[in-house]
Amino acid sequence: MSEESLTLYKLMILYMLDNLEFPMTTSQLSEFFVNKGYTSYFHLQQAINELHDARFIRGEVVRNTTNYYLTASGQETLDMFLGKIPDPIKKDILDYFSLKKYQLRKEVDITADYYPLKKGEYMVKTQIKEKGSTLMELYLNVVSKEQAIEVCDKWSEKCESVYSKVMELLLLD
Repeated sequence: MSEESLTLYKLMILYMLDNLEFPMTTSQLSEFFVNKGYTSYFHLQQAINELHDARFIRGEVVRNTTNYYLTASGQETLDMFLGKIPDPIKKDILDYFSLKKYQLRKEVDITADYYPLKKGEYMVKTQIKEKGSTLMELYLNVVSKEQAIEVCDKWSEKCESVYSKVMELLLLD
């Protein structure tokens, strides 16, 4: 892979993170780059790692998934080199966001993770965010790792009904 191609991929990542009000995961970035035929997963990972090492993006790990955010220095770099991204690529990115924005946001804003406590107990932390604000955070103490994993796995499909039920119970008489 040429240095010029790697630079373009880095700028595309910065552009993508700049055009959303929420972070993106490695798999979300990969879905775009690989499925659209821009590059391979390995070249994408190289670009992400170099951006991270240069502190143009920062990552936050939630249950084996890294959420990437644009940093101030990444924003400055993008502002200086935005013209290096061809307009058809910018359009491709923005069209992708038009189609997938809700799904991308949901994947990032609805999280569940767990950690061990004492003697086989686990704490599950679930969360629903909207535009960076926490709508609901729920901690559950469960008695096995299997239960913790099951709660985490089901959270994304059940969180809306859990939130609605809690609001109903607390606000309606």
